[in-house]
Amino acid sequence: MSIRSIRPHDGSLLWEGPAASAGDVASALEKARAAQRDWALAPIEDRIAIVRAYRAAVEADAEGLARLIAEETGKPHWEARTEVSSVMGKVDISIAAHAERTGSRSAPFKADPHGATQALRHKPHGVLAVLGPYNFPAHLPNGHIVPALIAGNAIQFKPSEKTPATGAHMAALWARAGLPDGLLTVLQGGAETGRALAAADTDGLLFTGSAPTGEALARQFADRPGRILALEMGGNNPLVIWDLQAGDIEAAAAIVVQSAFLSAGQRCTCARRLILEDDAHEPLLDAILALMDRLRIDQPFADPQPFMGPVIDNGTADALIARAAALGGKTLRPMLRLHEGLPFLTPGLIDVTGLSTPDDELFGPLLQLVRVKDFPAAMAAANATRFGLSAALVGGDRALYDRFWAESRAGVVNWNRPTNGAASNAPFGGVGRSGNHRPSAWYAADYCAWPVASVEAEHPALTLSQGLR
Repeated sequence: MSIRSIRPHDGSLLWEGPAASAGDVASALEKARAAQRDWALAPIEDRIAIVRAYRAAVEADAEGLARLIAEETGKPHWEARTEVSSVMGKVDISIAAHAERTGSRSAPFKADPHGATQALRHKPHGVLAVLGPYNFPAHLPNGHIVPALIAGNAIQFKPSEKTPATGAHMAALWARAGLPDGLLTVLQGGAETGRALAAADTDGLLFTGSAPTGEALARQFADRPGRILALEMGGNNPLVIWDLQAGDIEAAAAIVVQSAFLSAGQRCTCARRLILEDDAHEPLLDAILALMDRLRIDQPFADPQPFMGPVIDNGTADALIARAAALGGKTLRPMLRLHEGLPFLTPGLIDVTGLSTPDDELFGPLLQLVRVKDFPAAMAAANATRFGLSAALVGGDRALYDRFWAESRAGVVNWNRPTNGAASNAPFGGVGRSGNHRPSAWYAADYCAWPVASVEAEHPALTLSQGLR
């Protein structure tokens, strides 16, 4: 069986290669185990040197990698370049986070009169599987791979079957950086390969993707509690606008449009539900619709550059259109195909006030409007989801934001900023269907190594002072 990567913007073939079999997964795991032993014993400075060489390799190939990402995902060239910058930035962030979150320390053991010390060190898990998504095919798996290698692990990496070329290219950059053979193996394939990798005898799995897949992985790992499982899943993210000043309408409209439609809505932090005060929302709504109508939608290398490109493929586009139609409600802007046979979609906005809509992540350029009477109703609407990734408030004062922050059930909570404005030097993750309390970004170091507490003395020194005859 082969894996084929199709350029979303024109339907042409970009890359083709064989899918890994269960036997390939087992063989790669055996090789990784052998390589990981020496890697874990190597001085941390040596591992960091390789990681920094990888950053240099990415920087030297930044334009080539950006073009590949743009071709494979359909995202605008400018946005692919920002993804490559994030890949490079992850190196220094991960080095600093490893030192802070999983460093070593020692101190006198006060309970011992003989001069023993207590020490804290961290060990790598061993061999970790990484399952990557298609929307950020370099940056998001890179956010697992870099800290895991720094910690001393080996990696079995399955890119999304929709973006295999980027995964293969990343592996080539690691090889160029001098990463020893066996420490990073790319296993191309679809769901069957993913299941085989999850079932393999690895020491854990680091996942970024949809909630249904993450939940299936959690069930698969239920009888193996000793294996680490880090899940970064999607969101049904609310954006609440309240007590907005007249002079802030244009800025608020820009925040809404960026929150909902950046990356053609294919970010897990994109706003899916816009919550507005009824009878006070018309000027803002007019500004949002006017800005939506101005968005350029085009192929990745168009000049001038577009705001958004296509969604990942035609199947995704068809499913989004069908799900939008099933919502009902009042269509303020329809989500339409721009070109027959290609997955370019216009941004859509549907007023679903008063309707019972599915609590799902609609992973594309579609925003649902909910109008409410008061702020308690706004908070109830914001939290009416099993997801808990991102939430944002636009407007109000500090007291209102403090209330919003306290009552929001999300791992990323912003004020007067888009829902998709997360920082790489902070923890990133959610609760409920959005994650399992294993946040990534700055806290990725936490799930890439495990703490070992020790009490240590140069010589044995102990007497039994009680209970003797």
